[in-house]
Amino acid sequence: MKSMTTTPHGAGLGAAIRTWRNRLTPSAAGLPVVRKRRAAGLRREELADLAGVSVDYVVRLEQGRATTPSASVVASLARALQLSTAERDHLYRLARIVPPT
Repeated sequence: MKSMTTTPHGAGLGAAIRTWRNRLTPSAAGLPVVRKRRAAGLRREELADLAGVSVDYVVRLEQGRATTPSASVVASLARALQLSTAERDHLYRLARIVPPT
């Protein structure tokens, strides 16, 4: 059963952010690895810190409960996730924002 607060649009945006977060290792992001991790990718807390947003907002984006991030948040996420130009543009489109030129 689909949640009333989750939209297909938000689910696509959230899935993309989660995929890119899981792909980026802490060392590739310039973060120290202080203990053994269960997963290789960034934690939500680490992404939030790198992007300058709250952990709660990252959670809401990934869960599809926040579907309209601002262009500045999308830019910060793209930088933090070290996205290629094509991936960055895709993130903007998922957020229903025209990618920068």
